[in-house]
Amino acid sequence: MIRESVFKSFDDKSALENQLAERIAQQLQAAIDARGKASLVVSGGSTPLALFELLSHKAIEWQDVYITLADERWVDTESDDSNENLVRQNLLQNRAASAKFRGLKNMFNTAEAGVDMTIEQLANFPKPFDVVVLGMGNDGHTCSWFPCSAEIEQALTTDALCLACNPTTAPHGRMTISKKGILASRQIYLHIVGEQKHSVYRQALENDDAKTMPIRAVLGQSHTPVDVYWSA
Repeated sequence: MIRESVFKSFDDKSALENQLAERIAQQLQAAIDARGKASLVVSGGSTPLALFELLSHKAIEWQDVYITLADERWVDTESDDSNENLVRQNLLQNRAASAKFRGLKNMFNTAEAGVDMTIEQLANFPKPFDVVVLGMGNDGHTCSWFPCSAEIEQALTTDALCLACNPTTAPHGRMTISKKGILASRQIYLHIVGEQKHSVYRQALENDDAKTMPIRAVLGQSHTPVDVYWSA
């Protein structure tokens, strides 16, 4: 049994998004005030789009904020399947247009070939990460730590910041930040919406087998604070 994280429940998505955007903005600005710069790691998918839009209007010193992705599909960065494209269209706008973005995709044909360059691209990224925003799939995956992938053991144990992975239940090869990389952060938020995701979350708390439900690798640790934000 995993000890439950801080769990915040909201009646609707907009209330969740408004509060989470405000929390993230406050933490980023506090990091800038304390250390001169801040780092934010975000996830793709449709769930965070409204959150990104709200965050992009926050009046913080965005020119001192570094943003990257928790994972990326190995597709052209202008593809509809690209998380980088999604972030550029929805977060790196308005006030946040001045933030410094570092993507995970590079010119190599495969994620495996591009790993070293991705790690190099993030070498001077402010660490530990100040804020990490994760999502969760219905199979319990987060980042691109898929229970179906041959690389799941590596994702959960490697000392490297990033690794390539190839899920069998989702399209495209991927680049993902590792468990060690994600946990090297000051604050993690798990942002989930809908009754099905709530059910998956409750199931994840039942035991600590991270290979079958990789989100447990985040929920089952006490190194980094994890706040779960959920709305129906």
